Amino acid sequence: MTDFAHTLNAWPAERIADGLAAARPADVEAALSAQERGPRELLALLSPAARAYLEPMAAEAQRLTRWHFGRTISLYAPLYISNLCAADCVYCGFAARSMNREKRVTLNPAQIEMECAALAAHGFESVLLLTGEAPKTVTVGYIAQAVSLARRHFASVSAEIYAIDEAEYRQLVAEGLEGVTLYMETYHRPTYAEVHLLGGKADYDYRLGAMERAGAAGARKLNIGALLGLFEPRADAFWTALHGRHLQRVCWRSALGISFPRLLHTPERFDVRYKVTDADLVQIMLAMRLFLPESGFNLSTREAPALRDRLIPLGVTHMSAGSSTQPGGYATYRRGEADERTNFREVLEQFAIDDQRPVNEVVAAIRRAGYDPVWKDYDHAFDRA
Repeated sequence: MTDFAHTLNAWPAERIADGLAAARPADVEAALSAQERGPRELLALLSPAARAYLEPMAAEAQRLTRWHFGRTISLYAPLYISNLCAADCVYCGFAARSMNREKRVTLNPAQIEMECAALAAHGFESVLLLTGEAPKTVTVGYIAQAVSLARRHFASVSAEIYAIDEAEYRQLVAEGLEGVTLYMETYHRPTYAEVHLLGGKADYDYRLGAMERAGAAGARKLNIGALLGLFEPRADAFWTALHGRHLQRVCWRSALGISFPRLLHTPERFDVRYKVTDADLVQIMLAMRLFLPESGFNLSTREAPALRDRLIPLGVTHMSAGSSTQPGGYATYRRGEADERTNFREVLEQFAIDDQRPVNEVVAAIRRAGYDPVWKDYDHAFDRA
């Protein structure tokens, strides 16, 4: 059991629910004015009582974000290199038992190069490589090769893959991997067991410790999150924030990032139990910004354009743009150059995206909000200084 598992055990769902219900306006005001905010202040900011304080929370979130990050939004693109999956996560389109009939594909090196070139042509300097949970077929060695290929095109390469051992993370870092993204999905252990039915991902404790292993292996960026809607969203946001603070302490060489994926489009076999409204999402982001002022906040194309544009001033520091959740979605199968038997619509996607604007329109929206789009915020030459 990791040290953070003991912290989770000290904050069971019942204790969080009681703390949220007990919070009063005076607690929210005290949390807003606090110089240092701990778990109890975070509970107050996440509570129903704080809904009336969204404007002062937004003002403080904006101040903190500009203090630590300036008026910048870093741009990145997700690049799916495989949709093979041996796990059965009931909420996911990639799941082994999803009954989806679209094609399962794993890109070969030439196709990965084609995808990277297409993204680089749009100006991207940061890419996030993604796979399903299929470690026996989409091996760490294959992912390491993909990282090496991507480093030819991008200053920053991150990966969102299945949880692996520290030595395997070191193998990826040696090929140029800068960041690791891994969502716990839900920190609520009983719910986790209910929605992860097959494969290595069903091992809650192994997944919980993955980001510490990645940090120990030298990953410079660690990005975490909960899939909002699997369990009570304020509880999962609270646990995510505690996990973030823990990682800042034990992986102090790594920068922390938080994502806020919300369950919006799910397979027919899964019903979202906890609907997360736009107002819920805003409050969660604001509360977490006040609790984790130095953390990067990532906002993906899962969200609709209008909402994404409104959230820019409220703590966001990284945004994806022009995204595809299908392997080969930027060049390979869209153009039909690599396999005439397969076209774009036949390749299985993980989930539908709501912001389908081209990259230049997202860039224009960032500028209209008074922020500067940043394509490159780091160079590996700094590692050799």
